[in-house]
Amino acid sequence: MQQARRSPWMTGELDELRALARRFCSNELAPHQERWREQHHTDRELWRKGGEVGLLCLSVPEEYGGGGGTYAHEAVVLEEQGRVGDTAWGIGVHCVVAAHYLLAYGTDAQKRAWLPRMATGEAVVAIAMTEPDAGSDLKGIATRATLDGDTYVVNGAKTFITNASQADLVIVVAKTDPDAGARGISLLLVETDRPGFHRGRILEKIGQRGQDASELFLDDVRVPRTAVLGGVAGRGFGQLMEQLPQERLTVAVTAVVSMETALAHTVRYAKEREAFSQRVFDFQNTRFTLAELATEARVARAFVDECLLSHLRGELDASTAAMAKLWTTERASRVVDRCLQLHGGYGYMAEYPISHLWVDQRVQRIYGGTSEVMKEIISREL
Repeated sequence: MQQARRSPWMTGELDELRALARRFCSNELAPHQERWREQHHTDRELWRKGGEVGLLCLSVPEEYGGGGGTYAHEAVVLEEQGRVGDTAWGIGVHCVVAAHYLLAYGTDAQKRAWLPRMATGEAVVAIAMTEPDAGSDLKGIATRATLDGDTYVVNGAKTFITNASQADLVIVVAKTDPDAGARGISLLLVETDRPGFHRGRILEKIGQRGQDASELFLDDVRVPRTAVLGGVAGRGFGQLMEQLPQERLTVAVTAVVSMETALAHTVRYAKEREAFSQRVFDFQNTRFTLAELATEARVARAFVDECLLSHLRGELDASTAAMAKLWTTERASRVVDRCLQLHGGYGYMAEYPISHLWVDQRVQRIYGGTSEVMKEIISREL
């Protein structure tokens, strides 16, 4: 297969990071995929190992224990994770999402309490937005945090929460003023060892089975008033909206990697597998299909690279991030499906990586905002 194009945002430093991340993912992620799928979560020790080699919270300033890098550093690690087919280790949520809520909005005390521990892997953090009856519509959440003196009493249920089974801290989206609409939503830092905090079951998913998406229940959980992210209630909805473009870019990055990885597996398989006394690759239909898929992957990569450069300049807007997520996740479904088809019956067998890529990537069109929600966001700017 032709040499992979080097993204324009890559640097010599990032090349060295990629080599480190590739070794780590090959040694610490790839060998455990089947076991993690069976147990529905990674090993807790993995977080400490990731912290020891310096792969956690790379875009958090050194002042708070992080790597002092940029979003590009996080993207490199996520790409290498995707290339070994791992969707179990929730570093996207931990490093790219949760850490940046703390970094962008947390008080200095909140940052110093959690970010250094997140960078070492000592603490695992999740963010709890989705509820059984509220997904993309965050204004519709039912979780309440009622002020009682200097304490908030939190009640509610959350679902589909990545890292929930191992989290030491959960950033909980709750209504602190139910009558104030979007201005009544706050983000609360809830430690998971507090009385009334209960972890539900790890949910049975059709894909990403090694990842511990779980239910959470909060029954009269008491947290201090200082647990409000940033120290001021009512700012949660704006905080969520500001961070979603980076989250959606992250989904787009992983979707492109899914396409590229599926294509690499399929080219290799087609050149090794024989049918009717010739290689599968030698059939014109195979070559033309792969040529089309390679073109789609290259176009998607170019768009995501452009978005990533824009994000590094602080210029990525919500509409463009939505376009990136919409386009790449929809194309990934098409590309990976056609790659599976070229594997024939073996593509449906669990021992072949393409089967897991196929089922794992499907949720990319749902989480982080569905494709339909992305279209709504884009259409508002037309």
